[in-house]
Amino acid sequence: MSKKKKRAGSQRKNEITKGIFTVLEKEPSKTFNYKQIASRLGITDTQDRNLLIKRLGQLKASERIVEPERGKYQKKPSLHTYFTGRVDLTTTGNAYIVVDELDDDIFVANNNLNKAFHGDTVEVFIKPRRKSKKMEGEISRVLERKKTSYVGIVDKQKSFAFVRPTDSRMYTDIFIPPEKLKKANDGDKVLVNLGDWPDDADSPYGEIVEVLGRPGEHHTEIHAILAEYGLPHEFPYEVEQFAKTLDTSIKESEIAKRRDMRDVLTFTIDPKDAKDFDDALSFQQLENGNYEIGIHIADVSHYVQPDTILEEEAYNRATSVYLVDRVVPMLPEVLSNMACSLRPNEEKYTFSAIFEMDDNAKLVKQWFGRTVINSNERFAYEEAQHIIETEQKQIPKDISIRGNAYSVSDEVVQAVLTFDRLAKIMRQARMDAGAISFDKIEVKFHLSEDNEPVGVYFKEAKDANKLIEEFMLLANRKVAEFIGKQKKTFVYRVHDKPDEEKLMALNGVISRFGHSINLKDSKTINQSLNKLLEDVKGKKEQNLVDTLAIRSMSKAIYTTENIGHYGLGFEYYTHFTSPIRRYPDVMVHRLLQHYLDKEKTPKAALYEEKCKHSSDMELLAANAERDSIKYMQIKFMEDHKDQEFLGVISGVTEWGIYVEIVENKCEGMIRIRDIKDDYYVFDERQYAIIGERTKRMYQLGDEVYVMVKNTDLIKRHLDFSLIGKKK
Repeated sequence: MSKKKKRAGSQRKNEITKGIFTVLEKEPSKTFNYKQIASRLGITDTQDRNLLIKRLGQLKASERIVEPERGKYQKKPSLHTYFTGRVDLTTTGNAYIVVDELDDDIFVANNNLNKAFHGDTVEVFIKPRRKSKKMEGEISRVLERKKTSYVGIVDKQKSFAFVRPTDSRMYTDIFIPPEKLKKANDGDKVLVNLGDWPDDADSPYGEIVEVLGRPGEHHTEIHAILAEYGLPHEFPYEVEQFAKTLDTSIKESEIAKRRDMRDVLTFTIDPKDAKDFDDALSFQQLENGNYEIGIHIADVSHYVQPDTILEEEAYNRATSVYLVDRVVPMLPEVLSNMACSLRPNEEKYTFSAIFEMDDNAKLVKQWFGRTVINSNERFAYEEAQHIIETEQKQIPKDISIRGNAYSVSDEVVQAVLTFDRLAKIMRQARMDAGAISFDKIEVKFHLSEDNEPVGVYFKEAKDANKLIEEFMLLANRKVAEFIGKQKKTFVYRVHDKPDEEKLMALNGVISRFGHSINLKDSKTINQSLNKLLEDVKGKKEQNLVDTLAIRSMSKAIYTTENIGHYGLGFEYYTHFTSPIRRYPDVMVHRLLQHYLDKEKTPKAALYEEKCKHSSDMELLAANAERDSIKYMQIKFMEDHKDQEFLGVISGVTEWGIYVEIVENKCEGMIRIRDIKDDYYVFDERQYAIIGERTKRMYQLGDEVYVMVKNTDLIKRHLDFSLIGKKK
């Protein structure tokens, strides 16, 4: 036999062997006869079938496979213990698998990932532990992909292309056949759907589904942020059309079913650039001296009905997304900015919580139900704040949202001042009961007409903001309490106790600034956390401490299982007050009406699934919002490359230190390799890097001077050069 023929026969034998294992390993619990295996491998000719039968016999004889029944073959049971977990990929390309039932994560080296990506749910087995080594494993198969689409840059070849994902944790490019390019050009930023990853291919296959534009252009990058998180930037045509066909007129027949509040003094207080007004407050003094306060919320569930494409779209989105230059709404504009928005001097359907309160903010009576209102005034926070501070009815031109100075009625002034006084009493009672006061600084941008950042400012919560917050908290809490005490299925907003280990770590950081938290019990933790947040106000470390304190807390989520809200100090809490921008509020409105109509409690499982989806979408939206701020900060810093800035070290890692600039809160990185005066080593215990020769230390919280070294809008990286420590 010629060498060439021998080689070809050997190659075919290897292919069939590999095919047998592919079939058996894909479904290790099943048995297959040779016909089934041949069918899966596409073997039809007699010669290959005989070779397959021969190889099955040989593999069984060498105990590489088993034959539990005559003529039926199966993968040999493994000695390994398998676990299901989630992949947490590191920047080095290795991964840790987070398994719920294990205390420690399983380390998986890059060459044992078996085509798994960050966030995927995988099956993993633990390798025999080497002496004093961490738990190490190998991924046997991917059970579920976390992401099936990626944003990347097209690298076009003659007849095909690759897409290089911009996600730093995606370790492979994606092969695009010519018929799946969708007219994308070389260098375009695109959204690509992931396809199969054949065993003999170096890269997974994919299909371009949307060309986002040229990298670095503003709209391209904003759309890319949304696409990375699977968030839409426009409504499907049929959803827009459906919304436009809704009858949004106010009908006498519908008014007759509702409590009529149109003649009661009512107004809204919102950000000056708001278009969707979810909530309005009404005020009247009763004959007994008490106050009747109405918290009126847009009746979105009147328009968004179950089993419609509008309902499906609202559920899928679950939340509006607030990016630096735009809002991506949960509902089409005809509802969010028009029919549902509680605009002044327009009759609107609302769902209301109406409270009778005495002069000390003590609740005397409560009522929940559907209403109709007509808002008398619309105020920006700045205008309401001016009334609170001056107790005057004149609104000056420089803060007026009407373009000129104007006056309000004495009744409005009295209502605003009464609301403010009652809100302060309620806030103090909350604090005394153990609520935690997070007033984190919000970074905002002054944008030009071309969406260029021309300035940075900080949004501060003043009395007018806190007034609205307190009455919204009251409505949310009382609605939750009303249903919760009846032990019926409901949607709660819950917040678990903080993690003790995270609090201890926080204590270690804040001790650098002379602060501490008393970890003795729940009450002392809350008191000392509030003292900490008060003590750092206006100080250089405020944003760092606020951020770290928030990170030490559990994440608030939606669920049908009520455990209370730790941060607010409430036994019962829900979201009732923002149905234009949050789907859980729509669920709450429906359930509340369901129980007011004396209907039976529905099964919790369906609502629990919707709660989980809403929590997941809230997290994605928050990530997209954070990325858009980061993008705009980098854009802003591009024009300040020759400037020296004072910053605070906000993070320390083995590859570099993060620095947050004091005057504009922009955060960038100084890479260790770029600090040339010494060889620096990361000291995890001290949150520091230390020079081996000079022993110079750069530690979390230190003040340093930096300059911009590099800005990368596409990867959203901001690199600093270190000038030195503040003396």
